[in-house]
Amino acid sequence: MTRPNPRRLAVARALFDMSRPEQVLLMAVVYSFGGAVAVNLAPGEPPSPTAFALSFLAFVPTALAIHYANEYADYETDVQADRTPFSGGSGALSRTGLSPELARRAMVVSGGVGVVAAVAALLSGVLSLPAFVLLVVVGVVGVQYSIPPLRLVWRGYGEVTNAVLGGLLLPAYGYAVVSETVPTTAAATFLPFAVLVFSNLLATHWPDRAPDGTVGKRTLSVRWSSRRLRRTYWLSLLVGYGSHVLLGVSGLVPWVVVFAGLPALPFSVWGGVRYTRVRSPLPAVAAMVVFVSAQTLVWVWLPFART
Repeated sequence: MTRPNPRRLAVARALFDMSRPEQVLLMAVVYSFGGAVAVNLAPGEPPSPTAFALSFLAFVPTALAIHYANEYADYETDVQADRTPFSGGSGALSRTGLSPELARRAMVVSGGVGVVAAVAALLSGVLSLPAFVLLVVVGVVGVQYSIPPLRLVWRGYGEVTNAVLGGLLLPAYGYAVVSETVPTTAAATFLPFAVLVFSNLLATHWPDRAPDGTVGKRTLSVRWSSRRLRRTYWLSLLVGYGSHVLLGVSGLVPWVVVFAGLPALPFSVWGGVRYTRVRSPLPAVAAMVVFVSAQTLVWVWLPFART
């Protein structure tokens, strides 16, 4: 019986780890969040569950390309980083001794597959033109987050870019898949989550500030003092949860949706108390995950509650 090639196994394991499967799973939740909002707020018949699932599958290669681009660009800083479960990259390349070229090639292949999948979904009618445009924007900006010519995270725009991509555009993509359009009211519905993504990025970049600074990666944690970072974190919580309550006051979302987001608040406060004092970004990550998971569940439940 032929034994598995150890190098091939190492490459396969590294590719899997660098794909960040836990983040892809969270992306599926965020995408579903946008789709569930559209089912409640957008007129017309929603697509079949199969079409909705296929639209996410069309996005997955793009998500992988974004992750591989990040692993490739951050190789030097990840080698120096003292990783936490939520920061410092996957650690796959440094752990296995494989070349960062593996991540670059995986980015190119995944990106190519993503382009083919997106175009095929558009031509087959699975994706509307607005959804297709959002998918392309997420892919291009997501890769440019890490690599030239823009290298957004290296220039100090990483936190805002990531919040817009993961907090606004990804749920907007799910919304557009259902409704074929994304009105301003829908974008307002996603704003509180986008702000929590921003505060999460503040927390996850903090443990990597030393290696990031060494290699010239100008995140806010590198550029700003700990006092300014803490003020920004608390301000982001005020804006995030404040805007969430205002959605209920304005009548844009039902109050049950507003209340569903509040269990995340203790985690956010816990994160604020620890921020810049403790390395682990766990509370901010937990707040983001609890918020979007609760929002998704309630928006999914609402149509059944009305029947």
